[in-house]
Amino acid sequence: MDDAIEVTFWWRDPAGDETRSPHRRVWLYITGVTDHHQNARPQSLQRLPGTDAWFWRTTLSPTWRGSYCFIPSDRDDDFSPEVFSANAPDRALLREGWRKLLPRAIADPLNPHSWRGGRGHGVSALEMPQAPAQPGWDPLNEAHPAARCLEWRSARLGNHRRVWIYTTGEAVDPQTRPLAILLDGQFWAESMPVWSPLAALTREGRLPPAVYLLIDAIDNQRRGVELPCHRDFWLAVQEELLPLVHGYAPFSDRPDRTVVAGQSFGGLAAMFAALNWPQRFGCVLSQSGSYWWPHRDGRGTGFIGEQLRQGEVSAAGLRVWLEAGQREPIIFRANQALLAQLTTTQQTIFWRQVDGGHDALCWRGGLTAGLIQLWQPLLSHP
Repeated sequence: MDDAIEVTFWWRDPAGDETRSPHRRVWLYITGVTDHHQNARPQSLQRLPGTDAWFWRTTLSPTWRGSYCFIPSDRDDDFSPEVFSANAPDRALLREGWRKLLPRAIADPLNPHSWRGGRGHGVSALEMPQAPAQPGWDPLNEAHPAARCLEWRSARLGNHRRVWIYTTGEAVDPQTRPLAILLDGQFWAESMPVWSPLAALTREGRLPPAVYLLIDAIDNQRRGVELPCHRDFWLAVQEELLPLVHGYAPFSDRPDRTVVAGQSFGGLAAMFAALNWPQRFGCVLSQSGSYWWPHRDGRGTGFIGEQLRQGEVSAAGLRVWLEAGQREPIIFRANQALLAQLTTTQQTIFWRQVDGGHDALCWRGGLTAGLIQLWQPLLSHP
């Protein structure tokens, strides 16, 4: 790449130089560059001899955006030896090595733009100069009303969780307000709060006054059950949760005013909801959707693709924002295959490929951009 940008990552060892520090490696996990989605050997920073400084250098495209973290380690056996002996390491071995390491990951202490990622560890942001704009996210200083947090006890699902209700703007008739359902709501409520961007975009007239419902995933085990194409989850949302929320913040029940938004398994869930209940959910905001499911190796047609192929569901009439990162290979290919299927019908689809990976730093901009696009007709014809 002629326009590639050279980037150097630095980390200062709090234990000092090599004579005092126990650290043998400082693994660098860059989403979409050195993460488990790449068929590449794990990368460690190198110590500058006689100092407390570690560094690693690479080149990135000018439109790249992503998050990264450091994982200091005192061991030489964090990964199976086969990972380093093969030109293309086994993806399962890579995934297992990173799975064990990531709970110990830390954000860059010298980077003020850091947060706690979806797996619970610290991560930091890095953006190249030509990375696309992220509506509403810069700067994050918009005054906004507080969200209301409720407990939803589901008889159908046999569990309970937090949900957040957030309203923006002043609607002439609250019963006509559009509704956006955000899956993995705990992330958008706490790790990367979405309140200020939504308030700013509403004040600017780029989003209509709306009701936002953020649904907690409870935990990874429950998330892995409820989000991948789970009928009972969506029946519980419609029969139990939406009536509960409507009592606090009225909203429209029109499908063209209702967005379901999600990432990864959440993107898959959003598409499943709209395809199977189009009379209630008319707009899909899918980011890095796991359309490979249930085939983790990416071979074969996923469940959603098979539903469409068999004619069990149709995307006709839906408005769909479909987004995937070029640096998440299996998911990117699965999204491209789904795009080809969706475009055979007459629904409105907006496709966006991102120069990044499986990354909330990319998703946050796509979330607000997708809401703007999907609700654009409401601003033209309220």
